[in-house]
Amino acid sequence: MPVVIVGAGPAGLTAAALLGRYGVECLVLERWESVYPQPRAVHLDDEVHRILGRLGLAGEFAAISRPCHGLRLLDPDLRVLAEFRRSPGSGRHGYPEANMFDQPDLERLLRTHLATVDSVTLRGNTEVTGIRQDGTGVRVEVADRGTGAREMIHADYVLGCDGANSLTRTAIGATMADLKFDQRWLVVDVATTADLGQWEGVHQVCDPRRAATYMRIGETRYRWEFRLLPGETADDFGHLDRLRPLLTPWTGESDLEIVRVAEYTFRAQLADRWRDRRVFLLGDAAHLTPPFIGQGMGAGLRDALNLAWKLAGVLDGSLPETVLDTYEAERKPHARAMIRRAVLVGKAMTEGGRWGDLVRRVVAPRLNGHVLDSATPPLHRTDLVVRPRFGRSLAGRLCPNALLDDGTRFDDVAAGRFAVVTTSTPSETERAAIRESGAVLVPTRRSGELRRWLRTGAAVVRPDGTVLSVGNSLSRCRYP
Repeated sequence: MPVVIVGAGPAGLTAAALLGRYGVECLVLERWESVYPQPRAVHLDDEVHRILGRLGLAGEFAAISRPCHGLRLLDPDLRVLAEFRRSPGSGRHGYPEANMFDQPDLERLLRTHLATVDSVTLRGNTEVTGIRQDGTGVRVEVADRGTGAREMIHADYVLGCDGANSLTRTAIGATMADLKFDQRWLVVDVATTADLGQWEGVHQVCDPRRAATYMRIGETRYRWEFRLLPGETADDFGHLDRLRPLLTPWTGESDLEIVRVAEYTFRAQLADRWRDRRVFLLGDAAHLTPPFIGQGMGAGLRDALNLAWKLAGVLDGSLPETVLDTYEAERKPHARAMIRRAVLVGKAMTEGGRWGDLVRRVVAPRLNGHVLDSATPPLHRTDLVVRPRFGRSLAGRLCPNALLDDGTRFDDVAAGRFAVVTTSTPSETERAAIRESGAVLVPTRRSGELRRWLRTGAAVVRPDGTVLSVGNSLSRCRYP
């Protein structure tokens, strides 16, 4: 088996779907027979929505999600400190910049898609009990959770998408480094047909005693998160009458159905290494992000997008195996930066006592540009990101999923291949070189948005949409 994926959460399912686009045969092993029904992740941004678009699932996801109108920071009395609005229309990546959804719905969507991909097999009710490497590849020991039957599967590569308690991470001897954030929160999911009359965005209560978050997830689904006080547990809020004092400021006396009440410890952690030879870590197996900027699940999908095209290229011989070294080199610093951003926002919203309240009143209205900009940090320099050591560059950043003059978008034309974007007219020799490399040519005359982004010269864009190199002309660009 070329690729075995351990875990059928969002990261594992997305990795399988992306590999399937390249015809890579892979087997997904999942301990549960069907989708785990409890809600967990509820937000993804336009970068991650774009990944679903690459799979042809943008329309289906739009049908199970709702654009979020932005973020409000509230004081302990629920008065607005600041409001950061997002347009529900398309951003630079072609999709709404903030999207609310229910994770089980997304997983069902991805599973339904995988059922149509001939090269991918999803096997549920299967427990991975061991992972060992030798000179011929990776041996994955599995047990059927129904019959107890055991089996050994041989794989060329293994992707560990098996969550925070990852067996894959243990198997490669990796450990989680603590990035110094640890808070206990109560998570409450509610269903109601009542009109709560609340603004259609995320509400963050900046209260150092009882910080809270409120958001609408779907047509009848809502979520609240409350920071637990010392000595409190989820068991203290197991009945609606115990939750009412927390929910009433938002719901009044509306009829509510409690979907779930759970305690979560929000942590910031990063695996010390993400790879051992032919075994890789993705998603929560590699990183844990506090939820304050809604980037936890999205980081796992970014892992999948970064690795899938490289692994497919190595397996079909079009890329050298050394490109796999760039996965951790690119993704780990990016994940660390996003975790630190989440920790900073979390502390700014939940700590500081009365002094913190005063600072928030003064500073919050001035944060508009930082909060509304959905762009994530550029990737660091690697063999596949040709960035200067100093100064700004488009290399390492995502090319916009720009609208072209025929109504299509950049991703439709690139279609998972290398792309060359240029403001000049290539010579026949340059066109032949582009074709020989397997890349597709996208002249900026097809899109004013692309011209404004590139300005002048040329850029080579990787299959994951990241700019590999830029130059004043095609001859100055580096190809893979």
